[in-house]
Amino acid sequence: MAEPLTQKTLAEGAPQNDQGSDHDPNQVSATGQGQAQQETATHNDQPYTVFREREKIAIILTASFLALASPLSSAAYFPAINTLSADLHVSVSVMNLTVTAYQIFQGLAPSFIGTFSDTKGRRPAYLACFIIYLAANCGLATQKSYAALFVLRCLQASGSSGTIALASAAVADVSTRAERGKYLGYASMGVTLGPALGPVIGGAIDQALGWRWIFWFLAIYGGFLLLVVILLFPETCRSVVGNASVPPQRWNRTVYQMYRVARDKNGSHAGEERERWNGHEINRGSIMPPRWRPRPWNVFRIALQKEASIILVYGGLIYAGYMMVLSTLTSELHKRYGLDSLHIGLCYLPIGVGSLTSRWTVGTLLDRNFKRHARQQGMAIVANRQQNIDNFNVERARLQITLPFLMGSALFLIAYGWVMNFKTSIAAPEVLLFFVGHFTTGTNTSLNTLIVDTNRESPATATASSNLFRCLLGAGSVAVGTPLIQRIGIGWTGTFVAGVYLIGSPALLLLYMYGMGWRKELKDRERRKEEAKVKC
Repeated sequence: MAEPLTQKTLAEGAPQNDQGSDHDPNQVSATGQGQAQQETATHNDQPYTVFREREKIAIILTASFLALASPLSSAAYFPAINTLSADLHVSVSVMNLTVTAYQIFQGLAPSFIGTFSDTKGRRPAYLACFIIYLAANCGLATQKSYAALFVLRCLQASGSSGTIALASAAVADVSTRAERGKYLGYASMGVTLGPALGPVIGGAIDQALGWRWIFWFLAIYGGFLLLVVILLFPETCRSVVGNASVPPQRWNRTVYQMYRVARDKNGSHAGEERERWNGHEINRGSIMPPRWRPRPWNVFRIALQKEASIILVYGGLIYAGYMMVLSTLTSELHKRYGLDSLHIGLCYLPIGVGSLTSRWTVGTLLDRNFKRHARQQGMAIVANRQQNIDNFNVERARLQITLPFLMGSALFLIAYGWVMNFKTSIAAPEVLLFFVGHFTTGTNTSLNTLIVDTNRESPATATASSNLFRCLLGAGSVAVGTPLIQRIGIGWTGTFVAGVYLIGSPALLLLYMYGMGWRKELKDRERRKEEAKVKC
């Protein structure tokens, strides 16, 4: 629970704190507790956010269910692939190209939305996403050709995919590094419910009403989410509202916020709007300038960093294996067990539930391990205060959780491939799918937490970079999944994917040993560039 906020605390905000620079109240070097106390005393004790605990949870849960649009749209489509293939007179392999295209645009779109939201705000980005998404679903529900389906699926992905980056950015806006694992668990609930609920919803609608009603359902859902943003979801971007004590532009306020302002003007709080916001004194010193201007190629600037490149490429490989399982499961269940659309959709539940439960296990472990390393390295953790990690080995704190989850993911993927190969009782692959989802999602969550930790000035851009690599590699895996299974069998395909995981794992060990040093080198280079600009 966040500490109680006083008028004095909110009034004393200044740019030199953790909101606007790399020096924060808890900056601690590895030399010990004495220096920690000295640095804490010399910095302003400004709260990281004025949102209370229940408000933070409400914001993050809302962002999570806004992000549900992307995986739900992807997963609800899978059970209808066979039906669409028959109705549009194309093969299943050709129909899978629409999944590949969806993945490509799911990776590219956040490159624009993420950098835009880091400077202009989360709400404008959300509004743009859901307007595009709503229009695409209406088009998909009425189209009559494969070409139209292909193009509109790309547009649908462009609208929905940015919400994932925005959800992770909202977590970074309102939570410190010490509690980020827990809150990323909340933020990821929607993303992991999509693979669980999507196939069930898609399969049931396809069997009962036909595939067109899948897209009508998604259009109705998108319209509802658009209303939620307009009515209730507040701006959280730190370059716009700081620690939420600064009012956003009038056009960027929710209907509820505009109602409260109008009520206060007419009531006992008249005249206070310029001095207070959200019940707190306005503190413009908490505004944190964006790291870069809003340009889509900023995602590649992050990818060129040594540390980030390993996280992005390896996270993409993990996701590619996961997408290969999801995209081939429909055809494999139909071929090996003769299941219809509804039952195929139900068979996706275990992998979705496994992904969902990983949010609590990996989130809890990430927070506990962060605090354990903080104690070992002499870094104080104060509620609602950001931690400075210049002299803190956050890479080790996160990767000690990542590596065991990675090994579990590889082992269960091999087991899943071979039980499907031998056509055992369907209970066996379903149990293994739960563990594949649990360990694979846990691995990706911990890597995503690390990329946000090391890019806190631009969390949406960092998440967009991660999304770009995941989706592009995922698109490739979807394209080769079915042909690879036809060539070498599903057992050897699972073994091959797990082998790629294990062969690439030494890259994470390099990050574990040298990541902190690389991060310091990067920071020194950026500081020298800034000093050179000032001299010029």
